[in-house]
Amino acid sequence: MPIAAGWMLLLPLSAGAMLPTQAGCNGQIARHISSFMGASLISFSVGTLAIFIVTLCLRELPSVTALKGLNAWQWSTGMMGAFYICTAVLVAPKIGASLFMALILAGQLTMAITLDHFGWAGYKQTPISLEKIAGVLLIFVGVILIRRG
Repeated sequence: MPIAAGWMLLLPLSAGAMLPTQAGCNGQIARHISSFMGASLISFSVGTLAIFIVTLCLRELPSVTALKGLNAWQWSTGMMGAFYICTAVLVAPKIGASLFMALILAGQLTMAITLDHFGWAGYKQTPISLEKIAGVLLIFVGVILIRRG
């Protein structure tokens, strides 16, 4: 692998490491303000503001014409993110970081091999293989082991 591509592996690894921390911090906010929806709103608002500022600095605000060309399912991505944040705020503090993240990973990989197999959401079509199915099943075994531990 070329050295320049190494950062493309470190970014998702770093982003993944932030997810349990984010869920825990959001849970603390929810307890402090007595509202899991309020904590989700704070999280999303701060993230939206940060992305807005970076987008402004990079001069990459989308045009109205470009926005009009989006499909309904493309607009739903914000709802998917909101669902994740609300779920994390509500569930993670109750079941713990390990089990929460194992379940998130199981869901992510199950959907990922499905998206790849059908080439949905703009992904390159790659068929499901027995190895991929076995990998996802091992993640589910991990969920069971973490739950029992």
